[in-house]
Amino acid sequence: MTSRFSTSRLSRCALALGALLLASPALAAPCGTGSFDAWLDDFKKEAAAKGISKNAIDAGLAGVTQDKAILQRDHSQQVFSQTFEQFSGRMVPPRMTRGSNMLKQYGSVLSRIEQAYGVPGEVIVAIWGLETDFGVNIGKFPTLRSLATLAYDCRRSDMFKAELMDALRIVERGDIAPQDMKGAWAGELGQTQFMPSSYIKFAVDFDGNGKRDLMRSAPDVLASTANYLKSYGWKKGKDWEPGSENFAVIQQWNKSEVYAKTVGFFASQLARAP
Repeated sequence: MTSRFSTSRLSRCALALGALLLASPALAAPCGTGSFDAWLDDFKKEAAAKGISKNAIDAGLAGVTQDKAILQRDHSQQVFSQTFEQFSGRMVPPRMTRGSNMLKQYGSVLSRIEQAYGVPGEVIVAIWGLETDFGVNIGKFPTLRSLATLAYDCRRSDMFKAELMDALRIVERGDIAPQDMKGAWAGELGQTQFMPSSYIKFAVDFDGNGKRDLMRSAPDVLASTANYLKSYGWKKGKDWEPGSENFAVIQQWNKSEVYAKTVGFFASQLARAP
């Protein structure tokens, strides 16, 4: 969901990063020291040293400024405290009809995705619905500005610097233009809210147009979500009840047990729907 970026979601993003970028001392951009503009200039040099093209750096970071409202959101996060009954009761019933319609509308695509990745359409559609209401609410925050702001802040600077590097790589390979790169306040992108590192690792071009477009292409969105789950060990043909191997995979999507149980519950409801 674009309005939620819990501590558990941050844990998922941290895991998705793998080895964090290690800048050379000469190019390192210390967090929170000096002006934001000076920090950004250092970051641009570091990005160039990492092999990112000047065109991508210029296009992605030209005119980027610090957004202190992002820092306020980050610093005021509250621990997710709803019970499964509360959360699922609020989230699932309003999305059931649309979810069933999405299963039918994209039935042939979801069938091909299940053949390729082994993940049932019900699970993918459940995630799609819970994250952004099936692509309706993907967020409006400029991603590069959000990530630069969070990278300059010292709370999780290395993590968000790495995400900002990957956002520039998305620009560089032509998947999303910088002006179209908008999402949730902490940098999640697209209709199922991938952090840039996950976008780089798991996004696929399922519609065959040469771009991995998780903003507008439903086939790319759905297949990329399935690819993410498969990469974390999804077992084809197995259930996703709590305690199962596939439930553990859903928890790689979001560490919150309440959220993971809601994904599974929603998917099971969709599977039983007429």
